[in-house]
Amino acid sequence: MISLTIDRGNSAVKTGLFENNNLIATYTFGNDYSKITEYIRNYQIERVIISSVVKDEEFNIKKLIEPFVKQIVVLDHQTPLPFVNRYQTPHTLGKDRLAAIAGAQFLFPGENVLVIDAGTAITYDILINGADYLGGDIAPGLEMRLKALHHFTSRLPLVQKSQEITFPGRNTHEAISSGSFNGMIFEIEGYRNFCNEKFKSVRTIITGGDSEFLVKKLKKPIFADLNLVLKGLNRILENNA
Repeated sequence: MISLTIDRGNSAVKTGLFENNNLIATYTFGNDYSKITEYIRNYQIERVIISSVVKDEEFNIKKLIEPFVKQIVVLDHQTPLPFVNRYQTPHTLGKDRLAAIAGAQFLFPGENVLVIDAGTAITYDILINGADYLGGDIAPGLEMRLKALHHFTSRLPLVQKSQEITFPGRNTHEAISSGSFNGMIFEIEGYRNFCNEKFKSVRTIITGGDSEFLVKKLKKPIFADLNLVLKGLNRILENNA
């Protein structure tokens, strides 16, 4: 059985090709959805799940691929999930957060997991016993912090992300870079410590565009997976098969 997961982001479409629940390929498309239909026809894909952060784009994709696919699941707040969703406003919950939780459940069944998604925003979500999603927190991501310091002050420059972090900062650029980066590191470690005290034996997974940038500075053990959302979408697709 060949399945395809489609994650429509703000600027591109990331897809994952699965065979018997194994991720065998990933591909990123621009906004030309016709390439997705080519991909589906070339691989004879039978099942697809679509998640989109762009309003109504999932339905545009669905309409385009319907002639070529036997089963299509469009992820929304009413889609059956492989865990209990305790979030009080499920219709406002980001689909990428749901998918990341499902990915964590797939990778570490039955465990307590803190899922960190470090992108434009950084989110912290908690799954208990592999069965109960309790919710989580949202905070500014690294690039957002750098831009905010520049935008909301009159003299602070716009500093780009850098791997070279010096503490204490010896000039304004270093001070901004170090403050933003180390602030996120201390924030992440604070969440890890808090969750381990509150829920006991919590495994930490980090994903998202800044995960590789951050994971090198975080205390071990920590598990990084750039394809966590794609794996979670496949887990949800399997749950709806």
